[in-house]
Amino acid sequence: MKRLLPAAVVVLVLVVAAGVYWKTSTRDSAKGATKSAPPAEVGVVKLVSGPVTVFEEYAAQTDAPEVIEIRSQVTGLVERQAVVDGAPVRKGDLLYVIDRRPFEQALAQAKANLAQAVANDVIALQRLERSRILVERNFVSKQDYDTALAAQEATRAAVDAQKALVKSAEINLEFTVLRAPREGVISKSLVKAGSLVKAQDTLLNTLYSGDPMYVYFSVSEGRLADLKRLLDAPTARAGETAQAFQIRLVDGSEYKYPGRLDFVDAALDEKTGTLRTRLSIPNPGRVLRPGQFVRVIVPALERPDAIRIPQKAVQELQGLKSVFVVGADGKAASRAIEARYRAGNDWVVDKGLAVGDVLIVEGMQKVRTGSPVKPVEAGANPAPAATPPAGAGPDKK
Repeated sequence: MKRLLPAAVVVLVLVVAAGVYWKTSTRDSAKGATKSAPPAEVGVVKLVSGPVTVFEEYAAQTDAPEVIEIRSQVTGLVERQAVVDGAPVRKGDLLYVIDRRPFEQALAQAKANLAQAVANDVIALQRLERSRILVERNFVSKQDYDTALAAQEATRAAVDAQKALVKSAEINLEFTVLRAPREGVISKSLVKAGSLVKAQDTLLNTLYSGDPMYVYFSVSEGRLADLKRLLDAPTARAGETAQAFQIRLVDGSEYKYPGRLDFVDAALDEKTGTLRTRLSIPNPGRVLRPGQFVRVIVPALERPDAIRIPQKAVQELQGLKSVFVVGADGKAASRAIEARYRAGNDWVVDKGLAVGDVLIVEGMQKVRTGSPVKPVEAGANPAPAATPPAGAGPDKK
């Protein structure tokens, strides 16, 4: 046992020394590999500025400026409908006819009553004249003259009353013919020939005005301020403002006439945090109809010297945006930016970058802040991998 103990101690010392030597060699090899690793190759673009207009789209719905309910002012039977459902009409066009016979009879009766009242007034006037002559000659008393005067005034009032009844009967007869109060498009009739309609109660139809047309949509309060600034900006011709609003129809085509902002609601919608706004847009061909869904194309941003960067170059984390740029020392640096709008696949930069900056757009996953990089023009073919010289590879036997 005394002879084996020194031998075991020697073996243990040799094992520990070998482990220490292996760790040191490994660490030195790693350091040497790090020092010799080439800079990461990244695709870059050099930032320039240029004009840009950013558009946003909003869901919208059309509405007629005037919606007029067609109701009869008299009670009667519908004799006929003069226009087909959905037809465009002009002001004064015939829409419906109510059976006129009862109203013609009422008018004739009112005229007869008026004639009788006029005859009675003539008789009363003659009696009054005779009483005036007799009272002047003291053949009748003053009281008899006053009685005749009151009778004549009563018959005159009766004439006026009958004239009013005649006028009322004439108006009722006119109300049996319903005409379009303005130009527009008539909707579907809710009554048929022979239907009984009640005065000011039964809805016969609805008339929608067609030109111009209103387009309603909602925008946030911040976006509205941007829109107003754009609209207030003068155009090339003095005295005009930019007609900035275009309409896109459901089939994807753009409506040929631009819209004009003419209404902004006074109160903010508490549920959505938006403001209801309205465009007035020409509609001579009646392409737009009330209740139609469209999209409003709004210029959200217009700059003559904007900086645009590819969306793929931007890293977003918790609402914050950042990019990598190549500094003058050839090292990657992280840069925080502000960008609110997109133009196609690009971000339009508000703050954080300047013209001439070298932006990394490819290979961001290979770089860290402060690491050296090898910038190449984005989209260019990467440099071929280094090929070991002849004889430098593994031996082949």
